[in-house]
Amino acid sequence: MVQHTRLRVAMEKPAGERGAISDAPGSPSPNSSMTTRELQEYWRKEKRCWRRIKLLFEVASARIEERKVSKFVMYQIVVIQTGSFDSNKAVLERRYSDFEMLQKNLLKTFREEIEDIAFPKKHLVGNFTEEMISERKLAFKEYLTLLYAIRCVRRSREFIDFLTRPELREAFGCLRGGQYGRALDILVRVVPLQEKLTAHCPVMVVPALCAMLVCHRDLERPAEAFAAGERALQCLQAREGHRYYAPLLDAMIRLAYELGKDFVSLQEKLQESQLRQPSPWGFTLKELTVREYLY
Repeated sequence: MVQHTRLRVAMEKPAGERGAISDAPGSPSPNSSMTTRELQEYWRKEKRCWRRIKLLFEVASARIEERKVSKFVMYQIVVIQTGSFDSNKAVLERRYSDFEMLQKNLLKTFREEIEDIAFPKKHLVGNFTEEMISERKLAFKEYLTLLYAIRCVRRSREFIDFLTRPELREAFGCLRGGQYGRALDILVRVVPLQEKLTAHCPVMVVPALCAMLVCHRDLERPAEAFAAGERALQCLQAREGHRYYAPLLDAMIRLAYELGKDFVSLQEKLQESQLRQPSPWGFTLKELTVREYLY
């Protein structure tokens, strides 16, 4: 029988990822004794956790839209996760002025980082010719790809908002208007993209997931509401001080009771949280969500 040499290994983290592993439950201590085979298997698993989500941007098509007082081109952007089959590819539309606003916002904070990235210039005439539209489709594809390649830019509020905020504003507007089905139709499309863009900070997705819970619950779909709530709790990662934590737990307790699930453990979490960090908890989950994306 082959005997494996036992090693005492200082578990170094790759540059740029320090801090990500130390909080993970079940991580070996810095001086864990592991066989060579165990160590190799451990690092294979950890590399899967470190591998960041990579997105591919395509400007698939464009269409001219005419309104009473304006005429403009809408560009269809397709965002796909690379490396595996992506069943949740995102499809969204933006016009030239949206790209232009993104550029202006990024220049305020990341002027040096993006100084070498060319932005398609505006022309006084010829904006609606087939040649110009095709040229801009390629230019906008390259523009988004180059922005995404810069870590601080792809993680910025400006970049994430450009790709998700219009849809989220529409969805939350429908929620406020009681159009729960319409709100869910939009959220189901935009939340997967938001999750990919905010993998470095999952808590950013919590309001949208809570909106899904509220919509499902008010449409009398408790199982779907509970599933959305579980995702939201996972994103919160026991951040007891977060404004959504207590209202979300309260909503989940009620749903668990309705579904015949374990609600006692959720009650205990809520009580322990309030003992450790008393907070003025005055809003219900729905009252919180309707205040999001007003502008």
